[in-house]
Amino acid sequence: MTSFDSLWHDRYGPSSQPARAPEQAAALMAQMLSHRTVRAYLDTPVPESAIELMMAAAQSAATSSNLQTWSVVAVQDPQRKARLADCAGSQAHIREAPLLMIWLADLSRLDRTAQRIGSPSDANRFMEMFLVAAIDATLAAQNAVLAAEALGLGTSYIGAMRNRPEDVAAELGLPKNVFAVFGLTVGTPDPKRPASIKPRLPQSLILSRETYTAPPQVESQVVGEYDALMQAFQRSQSMKEVPWSVQSSQRVAGPGSLSGRDRLVEAIQAQGFKLD
Repeated sequence: MTSFDSLWHDRYGPSSQPARAPEQAAALMAQMLSHRTVRAYLDTPVPESAIELMMAAAQSAATSSNLQTWSVVAVQDPQRKARLADCAGSQAHIREAPLLMIWLADLSRLDRTAQRIGSPSDANRFMEMFLVAAIDATLAAQNAVLAAEALGLGTSYIGAMRNRPEDVAAELGLPKNVFAVFGLTVGTPDPKRPASIKPRLPQSLILSRETYTAPPQVESQVVGEYDALMQAFQRSQSMKEVPWSVQSSQRVAGPGSLSGRDRLVEAIQAQGFKLD
């Protein structure tokens, strides 16, 4: 197994100083530091037992007020995966992965529950409840990813599932007050096309103490160093070298950089969410 220090350096760069993990936490921390986005899979089906274990992990995540405002659609049919891939920028690994999981913000179950006992569910029309559902789905999915990786599987989040949300909703038969927040491809990583650990911004830029801090001069220096680290990573992967500061700025440059998601409020409301 790759050493903890080596994994830390992969995540934060060779000059970073690894933190010391207590023995009882080292294995879990090593697994989390080993996370990488996997876009190349074998055609081996994901065992049903693995799906059940991923779901058990997902349902063990925190959920606001135990409302459990999320659901998942597991897609394995090749034709359906292909149609969903078309909705998400035609990404090849969506078609290639043996399993695509669509994670849903789902308030419809609470609507139906309240209706059965003759109670209103008017709070579901407020933005707060949509946010609760989206956060619930995200927390659950990350637990599922940890379980998948512990089982030797690889994953890739698919934010592009929000590019054409109405088409995704139609393909999955989503009722009102259910929205596809993102997808997740799952499968056995192809050893001939291995993925690597992508560096992250240093903790000094992410972690504030007591109050939010972002000193411009320090931030500029640290981002510059991270740009160089990312370009070294891209070079090692035979990728086009683009500094993180340039890539991230292009991503937020304007509505055209959002791949159709600039109209997300309209699409969410079309799915029945009021967002008051």
